[in-house]
Amino acid sequence: MKELELKLISELLKNDYRSDRELAKVLGISQPTVSRNLKKLKEEGVIREHTIIPDFRKLGIELMAFTFGAWSAEKIQNFTAEERLEKAKKFLSNHPNVVFASSGEGLGMGRIIVTFHKNYSAYSEFIKEAQLEWAGAVKLESFIVDLKTAVAPFPFSLVNLGKFIEK
Repeated sequence: MKELELKLISELLKNDYRSDRELAKVLGISQPTVSRNLKKLKEEGVIREHTIIPDFRKLGIELMAFTFGAWSAEKIQNFTAEERLEKAKKFLSNHPNVVFASSGEGLGMGRIIVTFHKNYSAYSEFIKEAQLEWAGAVKLESFIVDLKTAVAPFPFSLVNLGKFIEK
């Protein structure tokens, strides 16, 4: 990726409210160059969406959960890899509170799901549905962040990621 594209993405992560003209001024390039590069980055799928990060507490969302999963070796044999993937996609698409889900590695687990919940009851219901969906074929463990009382030295933001990309 070109240096200019990285700088542009970095600036957008720090504050995407700015106009192309404002971005051009910060980057020391012309506004048409910014517009052209933004269009290219969107067409290539580098920039997938523009969004906001609200104060979740003010929206009535009390919990953020990082749920880790591991397949049960004896029960996973009931599903092919393709069936597991399709089943997971269907389950996750029916839960708009899921903001991220992926395979990975760590803590003896191979899956992670990041979710937001209005309260503990809603979280508990989500976990119960997940366990029923997989009929015991997956072990789930969660780290729950209580957004009502959490004292975060860095609140949820992508600004620091913009600074990281800049370097």
